Amino acid sequence: MQQIWSRHLRYTLAGLTGSTLAGLYLGYPVYGFTAGLFFYLVWTLHQTRRLTQWLADPEAAGSPPQSLGIWGDVFEKLHKLNQSYRQTRSQLRARIGRIQESTNAMHDGVILTDAQGAMEWWNDSAEQLLGFRRNTDQGQYIYNLIRTPAFKIYFDTRKYHEPLELYSPAKPHIRLQVQISLFADDDRLIVAKDVTRLHQLEQMRQDFVSNVSHEMRTPLTVISGYLETLVDNADDLPAKWRRAINTMASQAFRMESLVTDLILLSRIETGEQAVSDAPTDVNRLLQQICQDARTLSGESHHEITFDAAGRYLLNGDENQLRSAFSNLIFNAVKYTPDRGHITVSWITDSNGASLSVKDTGAGIDQVHIPRLTERFYRADPSRHKDTGGTGLGLAIVKHVLINHDGSLEILSQPGKGSEFLCHFPPERLAVEATR
Repeated sequence: MQQIWSRHLRYTLAGLTGSTLAGLYLGYPVYGFTAGLFFYLVWTLHQTRRLTQWLADPEAAGSPPQSLGIWGDVFEKLHKLNQSYRQTRSQLRARIGRIQESTNAMHDGVILTDAQGAMEWWNDSAEQLLGFRRNTDQGQYIYNLIRTPAFKIYFDTRKYHEPLELYSPAKPHIRLQVQISLFADDDRLIVAKDVTRLHQLEQMRQDFVSNVSHEMRTPLTVISGYLETLVDNADDLPAKWRRAINTMASQAFRMESLVTDLILLSRIETGEQAVSDAPTDVNRLLQQICQDARTLSGESHHEITFDAAGRYLLNGDENQLRSAFSNLIFNAVKYTPDRGHITVSWITDSNGASLSVKDTGAGIDQVHIPRLTERFYRADPSRHKDTGGTGLGLAIVKHVLINHDGSLEILSQPGKGSEFLCHFPPERLAVEATR
């Protein structure tokens, strides 16, 4: 570039020198120098006009204008830059077109919006699932088209770790799972998946469990009643029948416990059981449960200690909280060896509330922890008969905590015991308890 400017400067100075010498030869050197400047200015303006016309539409004009000196170099370099730009633009268009084609082939709806929610692009599946129209909805705010209040709240919170389920605004019979991801300058990538079939299967499962559990309760009650009568009068029966009757009574009791837990879990899951938000004195509640746990321990002689710090009450349903907390504490009794130590702690402060149930049992391998809250899942199936549990306790705990905006944390290592932590947000704290 420096060489181009040097050459152009030499040509210009040579031209001005020539015009000045011509004027000197004619006796008017100033006029000669002025005429040279004027010619150079007119030539420069002409080249500028040609450049402007070509830049207005270089694709239609085709090849750049031909010129000499620096203007020829300028035209040539701009032409190369334009060719490079057109090639890059063509490649980008091809890539964007390929991305759009592949996205349109997806069965899930994909929508791109800016940080405020203005819709920039969406695929064909989004039109089918959500009813968007390209000729009218471009630039519209997405929460004006998906008018479910829960979606607007979900969009504004910027907490997209969990998806949101809602019904399609265009097809109310379709159940959608919406997941939002942030990218670039707080723009949103929204994916809407049709989960109608999964939702129907889950509803069928819940209805089946609920109906079967209720239908089993009546015959089980009758069977248990007669078995209880037989157990009470076992002395009048032949000796060979006593063991069979006691075994049947024990298994009937276990079946009744399973049915009771299934019904409770079904009610909590489906919202059939109304959740109260009355202030609950958890200190008193836990003291009662710990006393029941000592009775359950019996001859195992577990050392059960309870410690409470803070004076806040907890807004929640006392019956559900009792069920969740008793499951945790009773599990600690069942899975802790004789004379083991169980520590129950309840702490409330301005940051929220937390319950800790810590035992000195055998512990749990890390591979099992993510699945412990699944129904009927057991880290050690061989201990099923020993504990006598239903396998639904932690599932009940999980759903009770969900109903109370809480979360469950499990800390455990084989051979070092386990700790179950229930966390509640500060919004769940009520007024201070009076002493």
